[in-house]
Amino acid sequence: MSMAIFRGAAPMLRKLFARKIVLAAAMVLLMVLCVALFYPMLSDADPTAISISERLNSPSAAHWAGTDELGRDVMLRIIHGARYSLSIGFVTAAGAVLFGTLLGMLAGFFRRLDAPLMRLVDAMMSFPDILLGIALVSILGVSLWNVMLALVIVYTPRVARVVRATTLVLRELLFVDAARALGVRTPRILGKHILPNLMSPILVQVTFIFAYAILAEAGLSFLGVGVPPDIPTWGTMIAGSLEYADKAFWTIFCPGVAIVLTALSLQMLGDGVRDLLDPKLKKAA
Repeated sequence: MSMAIFRGAAPMLRKLFARKIVLAAAMVLLMVLCVALFYPMLSDADPTAISISERLNSPSAAHWAGTDELGRDVMLRIIHGARYSLSIGFVTAAGAVLFGTLLGMLAGFFRRLDAPLMRLVDAMMSFPDILLGIALVSILGVSLWNVMLALVIVYTPRVARVVRATTLVLRELLFVDAARALGVRTPRILGKHILPNLMSPILVQVTFIFAYAILAEAGLSFLGVGVPPDIPTWGTMIAGSLEYADKAFWTIFCPGVAIVLTALSLQMLGDGVRDLLDPKLKKAA
């Protein structure tokens, strides 16, 4: 069974990675994920170890990305912080897709729910993401979980609109009419006939929201309303070292590069998945 699935997926993977930029993006993401997961298991180096005598040392063989204002190794903190930043991105993407898919399916399939749900979605999307995130974190309180909850709320409307638009088309197709004529119950129609056909746009949204969440967390932490400073995400590293930027630019530059590379790779991978799964783009090509 597993071999059959692999053989079926292999042609799609070859098409996806035929573009070198998509392959490079996937390799960067794989490297970031492997380093975040396995490096702390293979090394006993402490990313929180303070050494005042080595504070603000420039990059060298001993410290590849230099040290920060407390003498902590910046590279080790980037690797350690990758776990938190990637976790925030993953939880945000998963939560936004879960609730956004539910809202979008309800709005797209049930005509009576369409107007009220979409007006709520439109109201939320009328605010810039960062401003809505600041407002929600201010209400919920500053903590890791509250930041993730706020970002889920911020990005759920994006998924809901995409899913609703696709559901509006799917509910008018013949296979849905046939299921209704056969007496299939609505929950089964939604689960067996509508949801599987939503996987393509949902998969694309996952990659985009993952990247948006990492950038949003960095922005919120930079503004002082994000994750608490004691949690070493890439955003808190930049925020904590801001006043030393003129003396030790590497304390901001290195975590900034990690954010840009990860977010850009996710965007490139999302573009590749969209081009692969969107029939209209295939025909245009």
